[in-house]
Amino acid sequence: MGTRRRIQDGVPRDAAVRRLLVLRGEGRLTAAEAQLVAAGLGVSLRTVWRWLEEAQESDQASGLKASVRERFEVGDELRERLAYWRGNIAAVHRELVAAAAAGGPQAPSRQTLQRAVQRDVLRGDRAGLRAGELARREHDVFLSRPATHRNEAWEGDHVEAPVWVDVEGRLLKPWVTWFVDASTNAVAGVAVTPGPASHESILAALRWAIALEEPYGPPGGLPGKVRIDRGKDFLSRTVASVMAGFAVKVEDLPAFTPHLKGSVETLNRASVPMFFSGLPRFTGAQVKANRQPVDPQAPALRFEAFVEELLTWVRWWNGSTGEHTMPVLEGRTPLQAWLGDPTPVTTIAAADLRLMMLEDDGRTRKITTKGVKWGARWYVGTSWMTGQVGRPVRIRYMPHHKHEIEVFDADTAQHLGSAVLSDQASGEQIAELRRSREERRRLLKDLRAAERARRVRYAAATTAAPPQPLNAVTAEQAAAEQAELDDQRLVAHLRDVSRPARARPAPTDVVPLRSGLPPIPAHWVLPRTPVRPAGPEAAEGSSSTDSGDSSGTGTAEAE
Repeated sequence: MGTRRRIQDGVPRDAAVRRLLVLRGEGRLTAAEAQLVAAGLGVSLRTVWRWLEEAQESDQASGLKASVRERFEVGDELRERLAYWRGNIAAVHRELVAAAAAGGPQAPSRQTLQRAVQRDVLRGDRAGLRAGELARREHDVFLSRPATHRNEAWEGDHVEAPVWVDVEGRLLKPWVTWFVDASTNAVAGVAVTPGPASHESILAALRWAIALEEPYGPPGGLPGKVRIDRGKDFLSRTVASVMAGFAVKVEDLPAFTPHLKGSVETLNRASVPMFFSGLPRFTGAQVKANRQPVDPQAPALRFEAFVEELLTWVRWWNGSTGEHTMPVLEGRTPLQAWLGDPTPVTTIAAADLRLMMLEDDGRTRKITTKGVKWGARWYVGTSWMTGQVGRPVRIRYMPHHKHEIEVFDADTAQHLGSAVLSDQASGEQIAELRRSREERRRLLKDLRAAERARRVRYAAATTAAPPQPLNAVTAEQAAAEQAELDDQRLVAHLRDVSRPARARPAPTDVVPLRSGLPPIPAHWVLPRTPVRPAGPEAAEGSSSTDSGDSSGTGTAEAE
């Protein structure tokens, strides 16, 4: 029996038994045919004859099942418990054992449950039970798109660079926006922003992608359609109007479906090990045993140096140097595949491209003697605005670039010219403003630190007891701190006493005399306020009075 192979779930057996029954019904079944079936299934001839007898007795040859005990299967309820325990089979088995002890159905062994889960639950579903939907998708099979021609479809996306970059003294992670030709995997356009990307980044990357002149292209031209996800930036009014103005179809993909724009997602994933991991301050770099960076003082790239490095890598990816060949392109570089495609390229005039990338303000204004007012700012044209006072106009601008606008006639939409800020701040003023903002940021940091110092932290409890503050002090420390506070209060009180009576506030901490105290002794000399004379007559009387009391004063001084 060691050489016989194991029957898989009885399927070959059912088919073989049905064939033998047909031969028996036709009268053509002999021992030779039964021996062939026995050898093919890895069983004895006697077993085959027994199967035939069982099939005839049950008269259900078409639905014959293996004569084995009923196996344990994973149902919907058990799948829910697996999801509850995040794919932990041992925890589910403990529940089944507990339910059986409470009078429920008999629980299978843990090995039986493990075999049933491996047999009835797909590998991808098991991964999803442990880690979620993204883990399940890693086990899915996706179809490849058929080969297309260049510029038939572009794919656009944002990606946060996993690198800390020095942006005017602050460490930030820049965002990269790029468009990829789905046919050749060539990066058509790219834009980098120090902070989170916006529709400005999309417009800049689109302008790069469409332009064919240096230093932008090739590749370039107008695409047939653009595939994007449900990002709010890509679906903004500005981007939609630009795409519509170019007669480019926007294919809005469902959310969380990266496989539907695989070209740009492949670029996102490949850029990490091929480019970002080689830069300083890479967030995925190796760490020490305490999870701290190996070199925490490593200098970060300045933003302009990071952009230069990224653009150099994009040129390498496209294959400007002829090194980055791809098997999917039959050993060619993306740029070679794009240039070797005979499909005509649709171009657009540079002036029209620049104007189409601007955002419309949506309001009608008039040119005044100060220029055009927009957002509490005045913009003046260099020469064309002279003699145009009173003309209704509309403006268009590049998002976040408010130092310059484009002015159009409100009625004919004719482009009149550019206008710049009339009172733009100097470089020194901008630097001083930034320093002031940094000081405010430091003040806010100090205030936050003070608030954290006020927080009362408590020790971890292992028994039911009142909370114990971690900042508890000893009695000696409390007495010392209280003495210091008393000294401060005494100094403040002496400072108040030294001030003139008018400026001195009324005392609020004077202790009143208690009743029942002994009388003041007669030999004590009590202080009294001398009465100042009001005139010459009063001065003479006062001198006699003072001389009469001189003995008393001398006694007080002697005492």
